[in-house]
Amino acid sequence: MASASLQFFAFILALFGVFGDITATLLPNWKVNADVGSNIITAITQMQGLWMDCTWYSTGMFSCTLKYSVLSLPIYIQAARTTMVLSCILSAFGICITTVGMKCTKLGGDTDSKSHACFAGGVCFILAGIFGLVPTSWYTREIISNFLDQTIPESSKHEPGGAVYTGFISAGFLLIAGVIFCTSCFKKQQGAWIYPPKQHHYPSTEQESNAGYNLKDYV
Repeated sequence: MASASLQFFAFILALFGVFGDITATLLPNWKVNADVGSNIITAITQMQGLWMDCTWYSTGMFSCTLKYSVLSLPIYIQAARTTMVLSCILSAFGICITTVGMKCTKLGGDTDSKSHACFAGGVCFILAGIFGLVPTSWYTREIISNFLDQTIPESSKHEPGGAVYTGFISAGFLLIAGVIFCTSCFKKQQGAWIYPPKQHHYPSTEQESNAGYNLKDYV
């Protein structure tokens, strides 16, 4: 019962991780640059994401420009696109597989099949968390290095946006969920190895025949 409750808790974490992963991939605020003029009315917030660049004006206007050219993008943005999409795909596969392998569901067949499915789903979550953690860390490193570079003007420096923090948190949720699913299945298999089922020894038919009368004594 405790293992089933732990798996359900990990499944909830995985759901938050999947939704956060997809949200971080689509959000345009991976890095933010706030340019405040002499008057608050002229305040402009420039946001850059993986797929589009947006500009928000304090007057309420909002405009976005899609990044159509892939080869013109920096290498870390191209890598972030690929790894974040892979993270979303793997986490979605993990949700489908663990739904079958969880103990609280009636899918997946026997206990061994559900255990294998649960372990496979946990591996998908771990890989999705790693694929989500790598681009966010790399993107943050590029932002910090450009911010500390003295040769770059202040107007061209940026800070990490909300999408980066969402990606970090989602990757953590996926990693925790994957570890819980994998360890819950591993503990069950390890217990079966340490405490094997007792085998009942029954007397053979040969012993039973020897225990009776020997017909050769009467010949």
